[in-house]
Amino acid sequence: MLLTRDMQRRPTDLNIAGAIDLSRLAKPATPAAPSSTSPYVYDVTEAEFEEKVLRRSLQVPVLIDFWADWCGPCKQLSPILERLAEEGAGSWELAKVDVDANQALSTQLQIQSIPSVFLALGGRLVPGFQGALPEAQLRQFLEQVHAAAQQAGLPGPGGEVPDAPAPAPVDPELVAAEDALAAEDYAGAVAHYDALLARQPGNAEAALGKAWAALLNRAAALDPQQVLAAAQSAPDDVEAQTRAADVEVLQAEIQPAIDRLVDLVKRSAGEDRDRARNHLLDLFNVLDPDDERIVTGRRSLANALY
Repeated sequence: MLLTRDMQRRPTDLNIAGAIDLSRLAKPATPAAPSSTSPYVYDVTEAEFEEKVLRRSLQVPVLIDFWADWCGPCKQLSPILERLAEEGAGSWELAKVDVDANQALSTQLQIQSIPSVFLALGGRLVPGFQGALPEAQLRQFLEQVHAAAQQAGLPGPGGEVPDAPAPAPVDPELVAAEDALAAEDYAGAVAHYDALLARQPGNAEAALGKAWAALLNRAAALDPQQVLAAAQSAPDDVEAQTRAADVEVLQAEIQPAIDRLVDLVKRSAGEDRDRARNHLLDLFNVLDPDDERIVTGRRSLANALY
């Protein structure tokens, strides 16, 4: 796998001796508005990190999710973490850090790929894991977190560490799809998501998962340099251009990918035009619909068509 080699990693054992001390971070500023309505999930900036993460971790464990709007695996991982935090009912909390808006913190922690998850425990940081792990492995990781919190003697939000809640039922098809993604069996993941969507057509998590798995499946064997070179030498070849757009999206080059396919729609006609349009719509499904580039891209596509 040439494009996503660093996206799938397993949790590390919790090793307090290897923690990173961030006690010299800036003092808290006015908190940012949270993106979640859950009291156990909140956004954190560099200025808030000491107060909302390190000091809070003296009472309960805090997982820190380093993410970005353009990151597809982040969109797989974050909803699961948020659901598990709500299910945990305060036994641990989830702090979300946008790496684009908090680059100094990301640099200090040497965040090299996202999603990356750290654990704050007893005022110190422990590396957790990288990549969009399946829910079953996330639950195993949280069991380690709970055990570490008990060992550290954290008081918990109400003065004692709550017992781990009983796991909520999860659709086995969703678990199978996430396991297939973690194993880089992208075609298998698409098949599981399709089966789930056949039963639950409105399942947004499955729809997003399928779009992302399909993109990874298309790009799994591609060499980015060769693909981009082929597209440059064949500007009207639909296959070459759609492959290049896939590569650009996976490299977080969102705007070039959109511009490439919009321009192709303008230049082409008939079946080629439909293929370029449909491919761009598929890529829109992978990306954040509220991203201004996507909003503008949809408008540009509509103008190109009409």
